Amino acid sequence: MNSNVKVRFAPSPTGILHVGGIRTALFNYFFAKSQNGVFTLRNEDTDQARKVEGSLEATLESLRWLDISWNEIVTQSQRLDNYKEYADQLVSKGLALKEEGAIRFIAPKEGTTSWTDAIGNKEITFENKNIEDFIILKKDGFPTYHLANVIDDYLMKISHVIRGEDWIPSTPKHIMLYKAFGWDIPVFAHVPNVLGTDGKKLSKRRGAKSVLDFKKDGYLPEALLNYLMLLGWSPKNDKEILSKEEIGKDFSLKNVNVAPSIFDERKLLWMNGEYIRKIQNSKLKSQILDFDPELKKIDEGLIDQLINVAKTRMKTLVDFGILIEPFVSESFKTPKSETKSKLFESFKVIEQWNSKTIFTEIKKLLEVQSLKLPDIYQDLIGLKQGLPLGDVFEILGKEKTLSLLK
Repeated sequence: MNSNVKVRFAPSPTGILHVGGIRTALFNYFFAKSQNGVFTLRNEDTDQARKVEGSLEATLESLRWLDISWNEIVTQSQRLDNYKEYADQLVSKGLALKEEGAIRFIAPKEGTTSWTDAIGNKEITFENKNIEDFIILKKDGFPTYHLANVIDDYLMKISHVIRGEDWIPSTPKHIMLYKAFGWDIPVFAHVPNVLGTDGKKLSKRRGAKSVLDFKKDGYLPEALLNYLMLLGWSPKNDKEILSKEEIGKDFSLKNVNVAPSIFDERKLLWMNGEYIRKIQNSKLKSQILDFDPELKKIDEGLIDQLINVAKTRMKTLVDFGILIEPFVSESFKTPKSETKSKLFESFKVIEQWNSKTIFTEIKKLLEVQSLKLPDIYQDLIGLKQGLPLGDVFEILGKEKTLSLLK
């Protein structure tokens, strides 16, 4: 373990982060966890014109919901004096020029700039002649990304810079600045992009969903975290369902793939269903009631029984309310039908009211009427599938079931 490991996740508050951005935060967090290191946040708010109110708060809420904690949070707009001081140092060394109130760094034009990237352990090289001189301090006193990024990483003692591969073209500029100051260069790890199922990079502009969107859609934080970690990282044993503790023990930059990964919401939906089935009923009940407080109006004992049955058919927390509504809502009605009438007559004479005897009667009706089970569901609840009928009718009791069939 290396207690000198320190990483940072540095969102820019210019909008709500999509899940691809949060995946980078998770890689930073679990790398720090695996090395007994420090995970910190940096609010990169120097582009004041593009700042969107509430975006930082949404990022923090997303991380808290995923049960990700951080050691500190730093805000760049509160550190403007640092950037001016270091930019002036470069001017005094003859490595930067003042131009109309701004400061421009003079990029060396000879040779190459290279580094060994921790993702794929590959050497990346840029010809210095292709790197133009670049602004490091704007005339309004705010730094550009390049200067603020390097100075804060140095002052915060960041050991590993884990960020998206989009930043690879900027890295030569950052290395030049490190060398100009005479500072040690951190380890760079540029993680591959997350693509949509159409093969294009996830982006806010193209409607990529945020963590809070998935929360609103009834996903469990444990399932979303698990799925995001599998986008570009391969666990040693190729397991798919992993606890936070298992990920923290197993995560390594060596096992991060160099190729982009595909975000497939269908796979996430499958994984969420797996988590729902394995979770303790008491915890699932708490999550369901937090998600849909209206369900608290239903008898608690009935909820307890229905959860046990419903979890086998649920994929998200939304599903619970949908699945139980036909059986608990006084206002839910489907038209009278021959199927309902025949079930009423056969159920009426059942003496031992349990799921087995109930389903035996349903099977008899299917055979006599040449029906299929989805036909029964369609008549009873207006859908082709739902809760296991034998189980739910046993829970409701004979009297309540018969009243639903009238």
